[in-house]
Order: sequence, then C-alpha cells, then structure tokens
Amino acid sequence: MVDAVAIAAVSEMKPARYPDKDGHALYIEVVRQLLAEWHLKPGDIQGLLACPAGMAGGGNADIFVHEQLYEELGIHPLYGDTMNAGGATYGYMVQRAALAIRQGLADSVLCIGAGKFPKVSTGGAEMMARMVSHEAFEFPYGTFIPAIYAQVATRHMHEFGTTAEQFAEVAVSSREWALRNSQAATYGTEPLTVAKVRASRPIATPFHLYDCSIPLEGGAAVLVANASVAKRIARQPAWLLGMGEYHSHRNIHQAADLMDIGCGRAGRMAYERAGLGPGDMQFAQIYDAFSVNPLVFMEELGLCARGKGGAFFASGATRPGGDFPVNTYGGLLSFGHTGDASGLSMIVEGARQVMGIAGDRQLPRADIGVVHSYGGMMSEHSTLILGRQS
Repeated sequence: MVDAVAIAAVSEMKPARYPDKDGHALYIEVVRQLLAEWHLKPGDIQGLLACPAGMAGGGNADIFVHEQLYEELGIHPLYGDTMNAGGATYGYMVQRAALAIRQGLADSVLCIGAGKFPKVSTGGAEMMARMVSHEAFEFPYGTFIPAIYAQVATRHMHEFGTTAEQFAEVAVSSREWALRNSQAATYGTEPLTVAKVRASRPIATPFHLYDCSIPLEGGAAVLVANASVAKRIARQPAWLLGMGEYHSHRNIHQAADLMDIGCGRAGRMAYERAGLGPGDMQFAQIYDAFSVNPLVFMEELGLCARGKGGAFFASGATRPGGDFPVNTYGGLLSFGHTGDASGLSMIVEGARQVMGIAGDRQLPRADIGVVHSYGGMMSEHSTLILGRQS
C-alpha cells in the first residue's frame, strides 16, 4: 500500500472566450497541453477523473465524457469515473485519486475539467436561479446567485461590523496578483482601488461588479501520482499532506449557520490528517466566486481571527509582499471563472507555488499551503494541504 502521494504535473488554459470550441473540445485541448508541457504520453496516465461538462451552460452534460476522452486521447486507464459537485469537484477528485493510488489501483490519476460560462439570456438566468434555489421557499423571492452570496456578506456585516469597503479590498488584492499573471483575464489592465470597486455597477447589496468573478471559458488538468512517478515527472512535486471534506445543505436556507458553513470542518480535518495547524500555512488559495468567500473562509480556516477577515484584507497582508498571500494567481475575481473547471484553478496555483514554478508571482516562502474549494451554494467543501516535503 502506497502512502506518499503528490501532484506531479499541472496545466491550465488561459480563461477567455472560445466560440469555436465546445466543452468537449476544451477537454481535449487541455489534456494535450498538459502532455506537451510535461513531456508525457497517454500511457503515463493510469487513471482519469472528469466532470460532465455542461453545468454552467457549455452544453448538455455528458456522463460518459471520460469514455470519449479514452478514445480520442488513446488513454486506457485502470481507474476512471465522472463526478460533479460544483466547484468542489476537483478537490474531491484529488482526494479520490489519492485514495485510489494509496490502494494500489493506479500509479497516476489525471483530474480534468473544462467549462464554458457564457453570457445568458433572461430565460437562461431564470433557469440557473431555479437550479440553485428552492422552488417554494427561495426562488419566488428573487433568490439568484449573487443574492445568495449577498446574504452571507450581509450577515457578516451584521455580526462583525464588516464594511462593503472591506469586501472591496478582497477584489483589490486579487487584481494585484492577476497583474503578475500573464494568463489572467485581467492581466495588462489597470489596478483596482476600493473606490473603483464601489463605483462599479451595483449587483446585489453589498456587491458591485468587481466583487463578482468574471465568467469565461477554459479548462485545467492536475496529475496526481505516487512517489516514484511524481519524482520522475517533477523536480519538486507538490505533496498531498492532508485532505478533508464536508457536505452540508442543498438550499441556502437550510444552512445552520452562515458564518460556519462547512469550510472550517473540512479544514480542521485536513489539518489533523497533516499533523499541522493554521499557523503552519504560508499561503492560501481559496475559491472566490464573490469577494465575500475568501474573507469568510480565511476565518473558518483559522488563518485570521473570527470576525477580523475584513481588517485582515484591508491590512494588505494578502497582497504581493504581504505576510500571508491569498489567491496568488488572481482568483476567480481577476483570473477568470471558467464554469465547470473553476475549482481547478486554485489547485493548479497551489501546486505551482509549492513546486516553485509560479513565475513572476512565485512566493519566497511556499513550503506549505492550504487550498480550499467549494460547490453549490457553499454546500460542498474540500480542503487540501500541499507541501514540499512528503
């Protein structure tokens, strides 16, 4: 039975608009990109986990997408499946891949996602609102996606005195990192300020446009492997030191506590399994569909004091040069939100930092970091602890 498992290779497409590619074509492209970047062959992949593309509007979901990929890419895995838990999908994939490898089912497992997050019509917006809200108790009262997250933000403001300007600081921090990442959708643009965020178009109080992630298209891939394979592929693998998950509600009105929504429980499990604590972490990559997410989840993960997330971001600690970098690739707020594939972006970046291949945004201290992703309306949570030592 194998114990040491690592992320051995990562690849991600630049978030953009790809009108000539459907979700399946994006899958093919990102796998070929990973193979080329890391000088691998289809035979190097013994397992494959894929998400049925289509969740965010990229076409009908295909539960047999993994089988189609086998054919087109010449992969003949010993272990394969599809799974979908929204943005948490890929954190769960890495965890399932690690379990399979530790049980000897495969030496390496490729976790892949591709997504198209197009602009939607009024009818499309209604369909998405119905998908995420309860038909009787939420949808009739205008429960669309930004409004759900706005509830969480408003509750934090009520309980802790957090301000709209402090949420804006999250967006400002993300943009500073994105300006160092040539693959980010906002690379080459102007820096954000709190005033610019607050002056942008109102979306759902307290959110304005720049408090929201950027819907785009793309894909990413992560290869999880045992120690011998990982060391052969990567000079410095990103070792999986701990992992945890938590599954809560389906509808947001069933969440027991909006300030303790599941992230902390997944995090505590990951810390315990790694034999580490929040104080050992040197950076964090956190799923950020809206500016409220990193602020609240930093508190739940124990990375700053409860109720102090707003002050923490306003202090500049999370920005380049700060004491505790967060979302060093720009986050979904400034890198781009690629629908079905978005939950891979923070895993790719966490691995790159630990592997020492993050380019202009490489952190001087990236020995151990935490990666958190979630799915649904903050219903599904995955926490990974990555490090340079196995």
